[in-house]
Amino acid sequence: MTGAHAADSHDLIRVQGARVNNLKDVSVEIPKRRLTAFTGVSGSGKSSLVFSTIAAESQRMINETYSAFVQGFMPTLARPEVDLLEGLTTAIIVDQERMGSNPRSTVGTVTDANAMLRILFSRLGKPHVGPPTAFSFNVPTRTASGVMKTESGQGDKKTVVRNAVYLGGMCPRCEGMGAINDFDLTAIYDETKSLAEGALTVPGYSMDGWYGRIFAGAGFDMDKPIATYSEKERRKLLYGEPEKIKVEGVNLTYEGVLTKVQKSMLSKDVESMQPHVRRFVERAVTFTTCPDCDGTRLSAEARSSRIDGKNIADLCAMQITDLAAWVRDLDEPSAAPLLRGLQHLLDSFAEIGLGYLSLERPSGTLSGGEAQRTKMIRHLGSSLTDVTYVFDEPTIGLHPHDIERMNQLLLQLRDKGNTVLVVEHKPETIAIADHVVDLGPGAGTDGGTVCYEGSVDGLRGTGTITGRHLDDRATLKEEVRTASGAMEVRNAATHNLQDVDVDLPLGVLCVVTGVAGSGKSSLVHGSLAGRDGVVVIDQGAIRGSRRSNPATYTGLLEPIRKAFAKANGVKPALFSSNSEGACPTCNGAGVIYSELGVMATVESTCEDCEGRRFQASVLEYTLGGRNIAEVLAMSVTEAEGFFGDGEARTPAAHKILDRLADVGLGYLSLGQPLTTLSGGERQRLKLAAQMAEKGDVYVLDEPTTGLHLADVEQLLGLLDRLVESGKSVIVIEHHQAVMAHADWIIDLGPGAGHDGGTVVFEGTPDDLVSGRKTLTGQHLAAYVGA
Repeated sequence: MTGAHAADSHDLIRVQGARVNNLKDVSVEIPKRRLTAFTGVSGSGKSSLVFSTIAAESQRMINETYSAFVQGFMPTLARPEVDLLEGLTTAIIVDQERMGSNPRSTVGTVTDANAMLRILFSRLGKPHVGPPTAFSFNVPTRTASGVMKTESGQGDKKTVVRNAVYLGGMCPRCEGMGAINDFDLTAIYDETKSLAEGALTVPGYSMDGWYGRIFAGAGFDMDKPIATYSEKERRKLLYGEPEKIKVEGVNLTYEGVLTKVQKSMLSKDVESMQPHVRRFVERAVTFTTCPDCDGTRLSAEARSSRIDGKNIADLCAMQITDLAAWVRDLDEPSAAPLLRGLQHLLDSFAEIGLGYLSLERPSGTLSGGEAQRTKMIRHLGSSLTDVTYVFDEPTIGLHPHDIERMNQLLLQLRDKGNTVLVVEHKPETIAIADHVVDLGPGAGTDGGTVCYEGSVDGLRGTGTITGRHLDDRATLKEEVRTASGAMEVRNAATHNLQDVDVDLPLGVLCVVTGVAGSGKSSLVHGSLAGRDGVVVIDQGAIRGSRRSNPATYTGLLEPIRKAFAKANGVKPALFSSNSEGACPTCNGAGVIYSELGVMATVESTCEDCEGRRFQASVLEYTLGGRNIAEVLAMSVTEAEGFFGDGEARTPAAHKILDRLADVGLGYLSLGQPLTTLSGGERQRLKLAAQMAEKGDVYVLDEPTTGLHLADVEQLLGLLDRLVESGKSVIVIEHHQAVMAHADWIIDLGPGAGHDGGTVVFEGTPDDLVSGRKTLTGQHLAAYVGA
């Protein structure tokens, strides 16, 4: 053959003129079938380029290959703002979004392992109980009798059904939740008071508003102390079934307090509640294991069917590595393909370092890193090649020991002939890349340009922020602080902890570390969360729509609105784009959305308010010479100066802005929608908001997630300031720079799952490095060059 084939010349993904979010006409060429790392400070535009441009366009074009009918059921994707995209291949996205925290969702249900086990038991289980649904804890058993009617061209057909049973595996007592709840009535009401005096202590139950009228309308004596209620009155107050009543000519529904709390609060996941509601639920509700199903969520029939002496609940409770061994020993030729598929799935868990989980583990309890690796499982043994895999910080939540394994997996995917794009901050993973694209130079409006393209060695020689910090190695502190006291944890046995006794020092920076799955989160969340004065800042996602922004999320808008209202003698609601001051044309959204069925929704700036979101009359009111839209367009740094002194001086607003600047978000504009923030920015926004809570002990769960090496230094400065102001800081962390900076380290291990759950070291970083007895000690010693 002479000359190369034309088809072999397409070995680049070309992006020209990308303008998504903060990207400024970015043009890059990315080699195919190689591993490319995208680096840069948090908020520099990495995700905008990789996810919102390359991966989004690939997905949109694949969706367009389906018929309009099928597209009608798919999310409609707009074409990203880019001049040219060439050489795209099918993109498979593995992001770091936490799994949905639905209380019915477990590791087994999200990875389809439970679906396979259910089919296995419906075929091989003795005694035979029924179809796969008979083993599902999300399907109740239903019995039906009566006439079934089917309309057809030949007239209606009627079928008489007598006691037809549709089998499900849900435990009827706990409805497949595995736990039943009981109320501590002393946390619901103060029996010495009457309703009018505010006896009810449930959030939102104020007697000044409609609730007071509803209770009076339902026939309660508002001035009678609850202690003197008859049994019938108390039952109606707490457990009353919904009943229609008329109050002041308005039709309303009265419901017992606990009946309503059950529906409005307990059907939701505790993690997704507002902080004050979560505190109430943790105080007032005790969750106990369901006595009927013993926490397995399954009905007695489902638990009675066994294979080799084990029922489906026993298998789901096993550690996945043990379950894989059990499946391997099962010799059932009639179910060979099913067993092969299940075997491969379970082996993938072990390969990716999640063999310590069990299938019954609720998916809402997985950390960000665990959730991301769980999503990776289905791609591991895939025979697809020439696919673009897009990873968002795959090393989140990983100990340096586990990062080495993750790197091997990324290289395996590449070596099968795939293009691997990784957004990453960890130098260990950047080091294995074939090609690096560094974005910056700063974050937000200061970012969005390509600072460097080329090899890792070339990056080291550049003056970019990433290049300068790539070989940064923290040094151990000369002197460590002395603890002022200790918080005792005794006999901790949550998840895999093996009766751990440990003293967490107060008044210092204490780091809890250990390999993924060693029991760090179980120790901190299981034994510290909920104690008085302890503020836990976890990895949970910020919930917010495109109407939410840093000003609304941190509560900053409240003092700003009041300051505007006071200066102009009008009411504060006018200065909210979600309330009375909203532009009536776009309802305060700033843009108008035109739905076009299966085509992408068109977004156009509102002509009346020109995207400012407020009515023209509201923009005439000023504070310090600026109107509300101009204030919301300011950056945090600019607003800090504006509200710090002069005519617009507002101490309450200035305090919140100080905290935002403290966590390194000085460049964010106050009105920027939360949906446009990067993962690292959201994490720090959450940190700034929760630092306002009154607490003596701050517990941070991996605060370096999504942070560039340069930002980690700023975070360490912030943690130091917190400790110096008299607070105690406990950090769950894998980042060696944070470990080196600690005053005290508690290392859990030695392994993951049932091989972990014990304290393998407590002491100063210096002792950990010189001892080198644990995996953490060995990696930290190599990091600091000891």
